[in-house]
Amino acid sequence: MTAAAAAPLSFAALRHSGFRAYFITSALAMMADNIEHVISYWVMFEKFHSQTLGGVAVLTHWLPFLFFSVYSGALADRFDSRRLIQISMLMFMVVSLGWGLFFLADTIEVWHAVLLLCVHGLAGVLWGPASQLLIHDIVGTEQLQSAVRLNATSRSLGILFAPAVGGALLLLAGPAVGLLVNVAIYVPLVWWLWKTPYGARSRAAKRAPARGRSFVDAWKVLREVSDNRTIISMIALAGVSSLLVGNAFQAQMPEFAHDLGTERADFSYSVLLAASAAGSLLGGLVLESRSLLVARPQTAIILTILWCLAIGGFAAVTSYPLAVALMLAAGFLNLSFTSMAQTLVQVNAPEHLRGRLIGLYNMSSNGLRAFSGVTVGIVGGVIGIHWSLALSAILLMMVTTALLSFSMRGGAVVASAMER
Repeated sequence: MTAAAAAPLSFAALRHSGFRAYFITSALAMMADNIEHVISYWVMFEKFHSQTLGGVAVLTHWLPFLFFSVYSGALADRFDSRRLIQISMLMFMVVSLGWGLFFLADTIEVWHAVLLLCVHGLAGVLWGPASQLLIHDIVGTEQLQSAVRLNATSRSLGILFAPAVGGALLLLAGPAVGLLVNVAIYVPLVWWLWKTPYGARSRAAKRAPARGRSFVDAWKVLREVSDNRTIISMIALAGVSSLLVGNAFQAQMPEFAHDLGTERADFSYSVLLAASAAGSLLGGLVLESRSLLVARPQTAIILTILWCLAIGGFAAVTSYPLAVALMLAAGFLNLSFTSMAQTLVQVNAPEHLRGRLIGLYNMSSNGLRAFSGVTVGIVGGVIGIHWSLALSAILLMMVTTALLSFSMRGGAVVASAMER
């Protein structure tokens, strides 16, 4: 390779016109997804004043990833990823439409809300593996890390702008009309997927039976790659970080904001949440601008250890500005290690198992978040959230240190397919 050819490219995946289109349209879809949360959660609180229903909203969001991610990956292996994403977008649209019509008629009941929340959770599960296979088809293996990182950045963009857009729709148009308008924000992605040639190429895996229907099948898939330390360590890393810390601390942000002693706890709460999302966005932009941090298992694990230090520091500090800075750093590090871990799993996966392994990674990284509410939230109710979050971060750091040893055991590190 010449020096020019070997030089890393900034924002490499965005040089593909197909990926640019997907980056923009998926960011809009993620924004629409979160706009629905902003409006529907507010109306549910106003209508029912039910903490239980709020808990159901969290469970229906994450538990489908635990139970159906591997099966969703099997579907992505077998069928056209474009059509699976379109189906998931239509499910999101039906949910927003359902909320809007129920709010318009003022006939919403608890069972309606639970049903809509369940459909929303299933739509998210269906979107994940199909999306990762689609971007792989668009950019290929060489630029996959850039694509995965930028795809995560587009999600951060959607999450960052959703509260402002959702709040504006709520104030200017009302919840019912706001959610009906929200349906249209999904349309660009659905339309682009209808026209794009990417995602339809034939894979040998499409002729394979659709496995991954249960935890037993997930275990069988994992056993098939049990000799690959990279895949095993990255799936384990995603699982333990989600189980022990995850994003459960975000639900406790109002109390953290109150304890930090600011005059306006509502404003400081919003800033803390925004700092985490802004850190993720900053991470994607900075790392892509210089094409930094080549995907390696040890690098992902070290980034996770640094994330533990940022989270543990946030739990311990009493200075509000320092807490905001630590949340910004935590967002940066979270995007860095999660996108790297997902890239390593996807690149090293055998082609006929790629969708199922992505599903298994999603089950580990997203499904286990449902239980981080126990390690941080419920335990925090007994010993205090500062102690529970700090101890969870310390325990995670110990486990990730053991994973670092595991990934290096046996001599040379398993080389990433991206370096071949």
